[in-house]
Amino acid sequence: MLEIMTSSEIARARDTGALVAEILQSAKARTTVGTNLLEIDEWARTMIVDAGAESCYVDYEPSFGRGPFGHYICTSVNDAVLHGLPHDYAVADGDLVTLDLAVSLAGVVADSAISFVVGETAPAGATPMIEATERALAAGIAAAGPGARIGDLSAAIGSVLTEAGYAINTEFGGHGVGSTMHQDPHVANSGRAGRGYKLRPGLLLALEPWVMADTDELVTDDDGWTLRSSTGCLTAHSEHTIAITDDGAEIMTLPR
Repeated sequence: MLEIMTSSEIARARDTGALVAEILQSAKARTTVGTNLLEIDEWARTMIVDAGAESCYVDYEPSFGRGPFGHYICTSVNDAVLHGLPHDYAVADGDLVTLDLAVSLAGVVADSAISFVVGETAPAGATPMIEATERALAAGIAAAGPGARIGDLSAAIGSVLTEAGYAINTEFGGHGVGSTMHQDPHVANSGRAGRGYKLRPGLLLALEPWVMADTDELVTDDDGWTLRSSTGCLTAHSEHTIAITDDGAEIMTLPR
């Protein structure tokens, strides 16, 4: 499924994106040493419900997960990078936390993720890895616009991550969004410029570079959801939802 959104739907996407950004930034600011992942999930639930919105994760039940997910936000810590299932864990000084949130408001979805270190002691390599995913995200956004190809975005993202020294896993990547969370087209975090679907104004894309410090292999936790690095190394993940406009791309998931 691939949707081209109308101007009114893009306007609603801005509202959804602003809500997603507000929740993520609020959760980041409130997360300190000793914060429980279930507290973060409850913060997200309260803000989503109070806004009259819906989490895209509660009833999420794809073929690769052991669903339904049953929580409001993904909370991944250290070697966990994707689909982190909130559980009874208090974050410690130096933990690298990734929060990934997709919300539907007024029928339009926005999806975003941030990674950050809790406390005063950043583990070796954590900050450069987070910054590499942020630079790759910025490069992917800069490559987006009407007439660009999906491969142009993938190549831009992949070149930054490769230059930073990270292997790239292409099992999971960016994707279209719209009235639902996961749509076509798939946006791999590595690819060939000039290939793939040609972008059109009105298309919403969630771009999400993610890396693992010393591997490109994932393993799945016993919870059936949380994806971790196969070597136990640190991971990082950055994501924005963008709208293709007549002359470029607009980031939907920025705080107001």
